Amino acid sequence: MYAHVRSVLYVLILMLVCQSSTMAQEVWTLERCIHYAQDHNISIQQQALNERLSALLLQQSRYAQLPNINASTAGGRSFGRSVDPTTNQFVSASYNFMSVTGNADVLLFGWFQKRRQISQNKFSLDAAKADLDQLQNDVSLNVATGYLRALLAKEQIRINEKQVELSRAQLRQTRYFEAAGRVPELDVAQLESQTATDSANLITAIAEYNASILDLKALLNLDFTEPFDVVSPDAEVAGLLPVASFDPEAIYEVAAGRFGSVKSGMLRLASAQKAYAATRSSQWPQLGLSMQSGSTYASTFSEVTGLTNTGVQQTGSYVDVNGNFYPVYQPVIVPQTAAIPLMRQLDNNFRQTISLSLAIPLLNGWQTRYNIRRAQMEIQNQELGLRQTELTLKQDVYKACNDAMNSVHKYNAAMRAATAARRAFEFAQKRYDMGLTNMVEYLTIQNNQYRADANLAGARYDLIFRLKVIDYYLGKDIKL
Repeated sequence: MYAHVRSVLYVLILMLVCQSSTMAQEVWTLERCIHYAQDHNISIQQQALNERLSALLLQQSRYAQLPNINASTAGGRSFGRSVDPTTNQFVSASYNFMSVTGNADVLLFGWFQKRRQISQNKFSLDAAKADLDQLQNDVSLNVATGYLRALLAKEQIRINEKQVELSRAQLRQTRYFEAAGRVPELDVAQLESQTATDSANLITAIAEYNASILDLKALLNLDFTEPFDVVSPDAEVAGLLPVASFDPEAIYEVAAGRFGSVKSGMLRLASAQKAYAATRSSQWPQLGLSMQSGSTYASTFSEVTGLTNTGVQQTGSYVDVNGNFYPVYQPVIVPQTAAIPLMRQLDNNFRQTISLSLAIPLLNGWQTRYNIRRAQMEIQNQELGLRQTELTLKQDVYKACNDAMNSVHKYNAAMRAATAARRAFEFAQKRYDMGLTNMVEYLTIQNNQYRADANLAGARYDLIFRLKVIDYYLGKDIKL
């Protein structure tokens, strides 16, 4: 039965190791992972779009200082009684018409409302840039966390492989001893059980490594079928231990001066203050300048081109000449007319106007006062948000320093425990080979040594992670 279980476990281990080897065809360093994540992470891409939108809003507010210039034209045919647009007289005939107009409006003085809106949008753009920087740093730290998790899982595989190899070698030796009659058959059964347990631990470690790689790929937005493996750091942890002497307050001062979240809070507060000033400007009169020009055309508009005398006719009046009344005649003149061409009408009917306007807000349903109060509350909200950001950052820095110092002590303790466990196992190995200790004691010491090595690996990568967090707050590049 034990042989059957052992063969099944070996097959599963071989399948998982082959899968892990296939995925490990291409090696990714931590620096490469961070750069790839910053270029492909969806959250970063979304924040980059927000920055571009803020830049467009700033550009639009700057262009809003220019005059509003519009031109329009209209044309058609009129039927029935209507007003001729060129003579302003009623006509009953149908005619074609056309009009061309243009106007320009500019705000001469508006209590600097537009300039304050430009400043508001400029601060909003800078805040969006700071948010993008903060998000890139956060993603870098998250990538480092996932990368170190994969490294720890890979280290656990190495430890479990050594444990399986040791158990298998010890099992072979015990079988020789059992065949020679030096140990009972129970020792063989116990070692077979230990080998099966160690093999199951190896399978769990490989599964954890594969899961950590999938999580890291998801964070990088990398195709899950892409070959991927991590690089173990060459740096010795012992050279990083002086972190315990770092001053949390000094680290906080550095972080507060460079963190994007703090910069963004300060910039958004300044933006809210400018928005309040711009809103207050809307309650005062606005002085504007307007200019208009245009022309009209109608097919009924004509001009006299000549006169023809067709005779005379009585007017119905008489002139008294020495008591005799003579009728009065007048010539009959028939005018010749022609329609005035389009371009001539547009030129003749061209008009221009210029005017000054003063808009005085009197009552608009208290909308202006409501906007002012809302802008005041937004300032208070941004002040509270900035204070909360600074407080959260300070708490995180102090916690990070405390965790780093605890990791130092934990690593030192784990290193001493691992050293002692290895020495104890060496003595137990010699005593077992000489028959001076039983299998239960031997396996207990062996498992203690395995757990000590696993704890040391966990403490090592936990310390590396805590140190990377300190580097994150100090603005250093996150690398191994």
